Amino acid sequence: MPADLPEIIPVFPLTGALLLPRARLPLHVFEPRYLAMLDDALKSGHRLIGMVQPLPSRGDGPSGLHAIGCAGRVTAFSETEDGRYMISLSGISRFRIREEVTGFTPYRRVRASWAGFERDRGRAETDKGFDRALLMEMLGRFFSTRGLSTDWESLDQAEDELLVNSLSMLCPFEPEEKQALLEAPCLTTRREALMTLIEFALHETEGEEKMQ
Repeated sequence: MPADLPEIIPVFPLTGALLLPRARLPLHVFEPRYLAMLDDALKSGHRLIGMVQPLPSRGDGPSGLHAIGCAGRVTAFSETEDGRYMISLSGISRFRIREEVTGFTPYRRVRASWAGFERDRGRAETDKGFDRALLMEMLGRFFSTRGLSTDWESLDQAEDELLVNSLSMLCPFEPEEKQALLEAPCLTTRREALMTLIEFALHETEGEEKMQ
C-alpha cells in the first residue's frame, strides 16, 4: 500500500458528484455528520475524503455504494457565518472498496484498496488520438441545446487531461454515466466515453427537435 494512503478512509456518498485524479471538486458541507467527517479529516495526517456514488436505495437502510470511488485531499476550506463549510477536494487516487467499516462515527467509512490505480498517482496523462477540435465542436452544440455556458477560452487552453476530466465532472450526465467515466482505465478511454455520451445526448436532442 502507498505510504501516504491509509487503509481506512471516510466516504461521502453523493449522487451525481464525480471527482477524478488531479482534478478539483468544490463541495458545500452542512450536514452535521459530514461536518464531523470534515473535522476528523482535517485532524488526520492525510486529510483524505473518498467520494463515492451511492447505489439506488432499496429500503429504509443505508444505500449500497459503488465499488470504485476517488479519494481527494482537502486543500482549501472556508467557514460561513452559519457554520457551514465550502471546501475543495484535490483528486489523489481512485480506490476499490473492500468492505464498509462499522464503528462509532456518524459518517460512513470503508477499507480501501489502492491497487490497480497507480496511474492516478503519477504524472498527468496524455491522449495521442485526441481530436480536440471535434470535441469542442460537439461540446458547443451540447451546451447550446441545454442552455449552458462556460469559459471557452479556459477550456481551449487546458491540457488534454484537465479538459477531459473537467468536462467529465461538469457535464450533466446521469449518475451511472458519471460512474462509467470514473472507472475508465485511462485518459483515452475516458475521452472516448465522454465523446460517446455527448454524441448520444446530441442525437436525442437534435432528433426531438426535428420531430417537432
